[in-house]
Amino acid sequence: MGISPFEYYQANRQQFLDGLISLLKIPSISTLPEHRPDIRRAVEFLAGELRGMGMKNVEIIESEKEGRHPLLYAEWLEAPGKPTLLLYGHYDVQPPDPVEEWHSPPFEPAIRDENIYARGAVDDKGQTYLLVKAVEGFFKTAGKLPINIKFLIEGEEEVGGEHIEEYVPAHADKLKADAAVICDTEMFAPDLPTLTTGLRGLVYTEVEARGAAHDLHSGMYGGAAPNPFQALAEMVTQLKGPDGKIRIPGFYKRVKRPSAAELAAWKRLPFKEGHFMKKEMGATALIGEKGYSVLERLWARPTLEVHGIRGGFTGEGAKTVIPAVATAKVSMRLVPDMDPKEVIKQFTAYVKKITPKGIKSTVRLLSSAPASVVSTESRWIAAAAEAMEQVFKKKTVYMRSGGSIPIVGVFQRSLKIPSVMMGFGLPDDNLHAPNEKFHLPNFYRGIEAVGRYFELLGK
Repeated sequence: MGISPFEYYQANRQQFLDGLISLLKIPSISTLPEHRPDIRRAVEFLAGELRGMGMKNVEIIESEKEGRHPLLYAEWLEAPGKPTLLLYGHYDVQPPDPVEEWHSPPFEPAIRDENIYARGAVDDKGQTYLLVKAVEGFFKTAGKLPINIKFLIEGEEEVGGEHIEEYVPAHADKLKADAAVICDTEMFAPDLPTLTTGLRGLVYTEVEARGAAHDLHSGMYGGAAPNPFQALAEMVTQLKGPDGKIRIPGFYKRVKRPSAAELAAWKRLPFKEGHFMKKEMGATALIGEKGYSVLERLWARPTLEVHGIRGGFTGEGAKTVIPAVATAKVSMRLVPDMDPKEVIKQFTAYVKKITPKGIKSTVRLLSSAPASVVSTESRWIAAAAEAMEQVFKKKTVYMRSGGSIPIVGVFQRSLKIPSVMMGFGLPDDNLHAPNEKFHLPNFYRGIEAVGRYFELLGK
């Protein structure tokens, strides 16, 4: 008698780890053109895995637009009458900077204290790879899957995802499914199985302030020439007050508080403000709107953040220049019912209003996505909660995320399907930061939990 998929998972942990290490060694940084060959290596690695284990119609999908990164599609549709899941992940990663803060090289995976450290370990190569291995277990033991499966894996999640956002609505029939599964989120705490049911949306902009036609000598023109850097600083400080309130007119008009039941459930979560502040963030104080809990501020309130300001002279030594132009990266996180297009109009109008004399301001939209919430009453969510409970031996909890996963909105709009966000990362996994890691017990349990999910849906 053959072994079960779950026995296969247990027996092949080292093989799974070796494969993950091979994938993590590829520096598939989507934002840097010099890493385009690495992007190709990563997508071909995953395509080889899918073909080798039995997926059908494995296809590397190129974009017609120059500079775009390929998608990876595969399917197995030989379970008539059973549900179809669309499994999503991304193989691209953030730059590792600042490299000097890593304890081991970011693309030389290192294992310490049951964690694997590498750029992309948890975001999202490790979590994408566990989806692949969960499917593999059924092929290697039963020779078939209990449900129908489609994979759609992208290489631009960290740079806006333009290719997939164009591809999905244009190929809705091909991608038709009952639900999507996304492993790109985290658990609320170690050993506490968690499903993410809500995501904040995003509007990411670049604000440009332009003064004179060219840089000017401050000795000759200082005191008369408009200074874009000074102007931009004044504008930024008017976007949000010291009380944490965003000052853009009309910004809060569509914001609704979560239900009393959801707020009560969040209060029961094992959240300690002191640990969150000191251990996770390394900060000395928490800020934000008064009258709201920390979790509500993180998950259910809109925000505005300034990510960077550049312009003028920042090199060694002195250069007395009044810059002609300065720019700031500014983003806003949105909550359900907020319309990104409306927010962009509100923001642009307010920036124009607060632009100082002698300065021309321009707002450029870099990316946007609406917020999303999935009902915990959904059968797809309920089965996922049961699968995680079987593996972790604890009741699954529900949380929202302060972050944004634009593809969730794309699947909702174009395919009319909910997204089941089964994440296995931890709050201290350092996403987008030095020393990113993935807790290996969660990698292995994630494979089993996804496999249990397939099995439950197949019944």
